[in-house]
Amino acid sequence: MSILINIEDLLSGNIVEGPRVEYKEGWNPTAIMRTVCAFANDFENEGSGYIIIGVSEKDGNPIRPVKGIDKNIFEGIQKEMIRYGNFMQPTYFPRLSLEEVDQKHLIVIWVTAGTNRPYKVPDDITSKNKVYNYRIRQYSSSIIPKDEQEIELIQLTAKIPFDDRVNSFVNINELSKTLMRNHLEAINSKLLIESEHLNTIELAQKMNLSQGANEHLFPKVVGLLMFTSSPQKFYKGAKIDLVEFPEGLSGKSFSEKTFIGPIQQQLKDVLAYINKFIIKEKVIKYSDRAEVDKVLNYPFEAIEEALANAVYHKNYEIIEPIEVRILPNSIEIISYNGIDPSLKQDDFDKGVVRARRYRNSRIGEFLKELKLTEGKGTGIPTIMKVLEENGSPKAIFDTNEPERAYFISEFLIHPSFEIPNNTKNIKFINNIQINDHTRSILNFCDVPKSKMEIFNFIGLSNQTKNFNKHILPFIERKWLTYTIPEKPTDRNQKYIITENGKKILE
Repeated sequence: MSILINIEDLLSGNIVEGPRVEYKEGWNPTAIMRTVCAFANDFENEGSGYIIIGVSEKDGNPIRPVKGIDKNIFEGIQKEMIRYGNFMQPTYFPRLSLEEVDQKHLIVIWVTAGTNRPYKVPDDITSKNKVYNYRIRQYSSSIIPKDEQEIELIQLTAKIPFDDRVNSFVNINELSKTLMRNHLEAINSKLLIESEHLNTIELAQKMNLSQGANEHLFPKVVGLLMFTSSPQKFYKGAKIDLVEFPEGLSGKSFSEKTFIGPIQQQLKDVLAYINKFIIKEKVIKYSDRAEVDKVLNYPFEAIEEALANAVYHKNYEIIEPIEVRILPNSIEIISYNGIDPSLKQDDFDKGVVRARRYRNSRIGEFLKELKLTEGKGTGIPTIMKVLEENGSPKAIFDTNEPERAYFISEFLIHPSFEIPNNTKNIKFINNIQINDHTRSILNFCDVPKSKMEIFNFIGLSNQTKNFNKHILPFIERKWLTYTIPEKPTDRNQKYIITENGKKILE
């Protein structure tokens, strides 16, 4: 049986992160079964792991051309893996595939997250006197967990990622063979050719989209969300609403467009709509030089990454859809019911975000195969990078602490596109818009003012997103400064106008 992912994509490291791939020059059953156990336990809820036999590595990267193995040993290794799988507690059987690359043969062992974890494996699978231990993945090693890690691993028994769970209320035939084959074609999987002779149920099993005995086989949530024509029939919130407010949220007019169908298609369709109808380019000319700058109102790559993350991390158990709001001077992407509690608002403010565990690891795998989202922990840095390159303001992320009812990614329009609320008495300095709102805040801070005093003055609540939008830009531009600069988060912190700020007023 072929693996789902394309072998070249797997070796590239662009689709599956390094810790989830292990390279072996040859067949070493003891080391390999330890890694099988670690991947099956999926301690970080990262999704499938892969062991590639016949490849040398250097610093975690495969050496090309690959070393390869004798394809005639494949059948014997398959039989051994069945025997060794029976030695695991509880039993576990990974999937094996014979692949060809660089005109050599490789054996790929595809280890999906086990549904009966935690698993134990003998320290030496070939020994007569077997000593069993749990194994987990730590970076690129398969280790015996420490006491606290073992307790956490055991607790994961009842915490299967939502998208990898079975929906026993839906018939397996609701899955679409056509949609599954479309995915295989899109990722150039060798399984596409084999699937011609498989029925829907057989293909779902090959793609790990179902679970159960033959007489009680049910689809997994990820299958219903990505490989049925109408996932909204099973999960009402599995859709994206795009709402345009040309006059702002307080205006009377708005237009709404709802995107339905498989969630990966929704994502593609919304992004295509935004790219065609929302993204604009402007050429900025200067009087002192011939060169011009080309800027976008919103860099598409930043919107793409944020929306893909919303689809990836959404809680599909609730009925609220993902909402994209197009406002006169910003775009907001709202996902319910927020993000993992392990992530803090401070993480997003610093731009250093790494989830401890993922709600939907399988959805993430499929989106990465389709190149619709990037690797682990790269989303926020990518967004920050492309915004900076475009000269756009920093993105604002709101985790809605402590309620965690939603998560908002807000993108402010490039200053040269900004539509002022009051077109009178407005100027641009270094391509930054200076209006009455800006002047009023600077004048107000002629003497030190606290955050709450500023919020009360401009009529806003004390929220991180309001600070990031209405106070932080003044500090970054050195128009305001801290009264306690060595402790920016001090509860007695106040803000006062700088000499640069006074020049702006002049």
